[in-house]
Amino acid sequence: DTIMAGLSAAGLGSGLDITSLVSQLVAAERAPQQTTIDTQRSKITTQVSALGALKSTLSSLRDALATLKSGTAFNARTAVSSDTTTFTASATSASSAGRYAIEVVQLAQAGKSASAGYSSSSAVVGTGTLSISVGSATLDLEIDSGSNTLAGIRDAINGASNNPGVTASIVNGSGGAQLVLSAKQSGLANAFSVSASGGDGGLDTFVAGLTEANPARDAIVRIDSVEVSAASNKISTAIDGVTLNLAKAQPGQTLSLEVGVDRAAISGSLNGFVTAYNNYVTLRSQLTAYDASTGKKGALLGDATLRSIDASLSRTLQATGYGAGSNPLGTLSELGVRVQVDGKLSLDATALGSALDSGTDRVAALFSGSNGVATALSTQLHSWLDSGGTFDSRNESLDQRARQLDDSQARLDARMVSVQARYQAQFSKLDSLLSSLNNTSTFLTQQLAALNNTKSS
Repeated sequence: DTIMAGLSAAGLGSGLDITSLVSQLVAAERAPQQTTIDTQRSKITTQVSALGALKSTLSSLRDALATLKSGTAFNARTAVSSDTTTFTASATSASSAGRYAIEVVQLAQAGKSASAGYSSSSAVVGTGTLSISVGSATLDLEIDSGSNTLAGIRDAINGASNNPGVTASIVNGSGGAQLVLSAKQSGLANAFSVSASGGDGGLDTFVAGLTEANPARDAIVRIDSVEVSAASNKISTAIDGVTLNLAKAQPGQTLSLEVGVDRAAISGSLNGFVTAYNNYVTLRSQLTAYDASTGKKGALLGDATLRSIDASLSRTLQATGYGAGSNPLGTLSELGVRVQVDGKLSLDATALGSALDSGTDRVAALFSGSNGVATALSTQLHSWLDSGGTFDSRNESLDQRARQLDDSQARLDARMVSVQARYQAQFSKLDSLLSSLNNTSTFLTQQLAALNNTKSS
């Protein structure tokens, strides 16, 4: 009876949950290899991300070095006016440092003429040919009965495709409506003249009534007593590399213009380099960090690529013998750029000022040219960052490893399909066997019960 009861226990025979059992067994068999693949894939993803951040930071460092390497950072100039209400100035690297005496005698002005007053903008002026000339260019307008009003002439002038450089507007004043003609550009070369011919004679009267409101004139400025004239109040041809912006005439008053090295721009470029390098040091520290209490590691801890880059940058920054000429600076520390205990750079403004006092060329030579530190650093950075360089090679290696993991994943998936099929077949047979045993148990139980009943009778 005990044996039969055991064979009849719940869960035997067709009551088996074959799907769940097979799923659990397959998952258990898959787990070790799947964990290995997932761990390696996660590591690759982390390294790719870390290398991307490192590459971006080093690219910023290379960009910060660009003006130092080319020397343009040291060619920046300032142009300081002693009276900015009279004139201002700007200077390019083509300018030479120096002091200039400036007298703004006269500002450039655009010519302007106004007609006699009319009753309104719709007042009839007359017909004929209206000619407006600027230099060698002439606009001939045929004014007929459809355009012979003050407004019509205005629109004809402004709408002409071959307008030589004159605009027209109507001003309604105490003397009536007046047509005002203005040169688009200042200077004597852009002065205009107006004439009329033919028609009913009204245009002749109109032209005769034009009065000069503002005469066209050139700007006149004396630079170190040398008189210079220009059609515009922006003069860029008088002093090489310097643009004067005239704002007010002050005849008889001599002002000063000081052109010199833009130390703020040089300091800004150097600070940009220091900041970019320090950003790299901060990222490097994060990528190589290790927390002993948690066991957490940086994404590139012990990475050979990062170790090589860091060692190379460190050697270059602390090397000697940079610069050129008979009295080169030689090292970054002489300029005030120094390596701190944490590996970051600092810039000593006082030391930089002293170095610039000794000659901008010396400072420029320390960075640019074939023997400049910026040149050396840029060469290294290009070898790492350019197409086919260190980062491309490293990423290709990681991509290849990722493809190998894809193959491993595909093989594992295929094997698990076979394993699942095998378990499914085995448990199906077991289920059939248990079902058969269960049926036999039921039959025997019934027979034993019948036998017991016979004995009792």
